[in-house]
Amino acid sequence: METLLGAGGPVARVLTDELMRQGRPVRLVRRTPGRAGPGVETRAADLTDPEATDRAVRGSTVCYLTVGLPYRAAVWERDWPRIMENAIAACARHGARLVFFDNVYMYDPERMGRMTETTPVRPTSRKGRVRARIAQTLTEAAERGEVEALIARSADFFGPGRPATGVLNFLAFEPLSRGKKAIWFASAEQPHNFTYLPDAARALARLGASDEAYGEVWHLPSGEARTGRAWVEAVARALGVEPRLQLITRPMARLAGLFNPLVRESVEMIYQYDRPYVFDSSKIAERFGLEPTPTGAALAEVARQDYGAS
Repeated sequence: METLLGAGGPVARVLTDELMRQGRPVRLVRRTPGRAGPGVETRAADLTDPEATDRAVRGSTVCYLTVGLPYRAAVWERDWPRIMENAIAACARHGARLVFFDNVYMYDPERMGRMTETTPVRPTSRKGRVRARIAQTLTEAAERGEVEALIARSADFFGPGRPATGVLNFLAFEPLSRGKKAIWFASAEQPHNFTYLPDAARALARLGASDEAYGEVWHLPSGEARTGRAWVEAVARALGVEPRLQLITRPMARLAGLFNPLVRESVEMIYQYDRPYVFDSSKIAERFGLEPTPTGAALAEVARQDYGAS
């Protein structure tokens, strides 16, 4: 049994589909119970509760930690350390391996021009400090031999499935599809790349089943870097609309954040858009042959599935 801890978000949804496609029995764990189906078991659990987490993990061979907490630093600081500690303890007790779906918030902002698995950890944001702390907690537990684990990191992601499933969906697909301007932060001329969620799911499933993957950090397959302007133009082509763009500067975001909590929480992360953001996934390509879907094909699939584009 392969268990998804935090099964309510977009990452878990595509990973569930991938595991089911491969005929691998799945247990979905979320705060509220979902509908079970052939090959799918569901459990309700609050992962900040150690006993509930223990019950959710029991009987699992591999657990994928794919929790998506509300995008608020205070919530991350309160809940993420407890969730990680509970997941480690439960997996250790029941002999389950742990795959942690992570992001890049902990990386040194001055080294984002080519992020690899060895990029220095030097977070400058509250959310980044939380991610650094929980990744270190997992790494230390694995080094002590308490649990077999790996960390799978993703760039900003996008993919099919509505409501919107990722950064590029929010920034470009959703507004452009409604006749509005796409938005971009800080600079539309800096390179940035993304992880396509179906690619992430295929890679997570492969890593979770691979003995040689454990004990390491892996970057999930991600496509080429393009400028923000080029991304907006490519999404517009996929949708068959005009590529209209509005740039949101840091002062503008701070002002908007007075009225919009999500924008307010995003201000500390705007540095990811004022400099090159290039996420290198060559390690997983070389070791497992996992390559990203060509960008044009990925964008066309989102446009077709979610917006009826031909």
